[in-house]
Amino acid sequence: MALSIKILNEELPATSELVIWSRFIELTGIHPTRLGELVELGWLCPNRTQEDCYLFHPRDVYKVSKLERICTDFELPALAGTIIIDLLERIEDLELQVRDLRRLL
Repeated sequence: MALSIKILNEELPATSELVIWSRFIELTGIHPTRLGELVELGWLCPNRTQEDCYLFHPRDVYKVSKLERICTDFELPALAGTIIIDLLERIEDLELQVRDLRRLL
């Protein structure tokens, strides 16, 4: 009996943390057109399935949620918001590098 369960488990597809298009829209509240624009701009780089479905990374959910909040709060177009998010991420990376360098001193 244990053998049949093992075989059954091996036939199941591996679970994934990737998020499909419709779930991504549910989680972020973004309009599908805007999401398509962000993908076309190359700001989001989802994986694609053989059926041409987009699969987004969980970090993209956070990134887009932050974008939507900034654009709404400051009444900015998406392009301006993406620039701000990119700059904030660069600042975070630089702060981590400074922290790491300080540990070496």
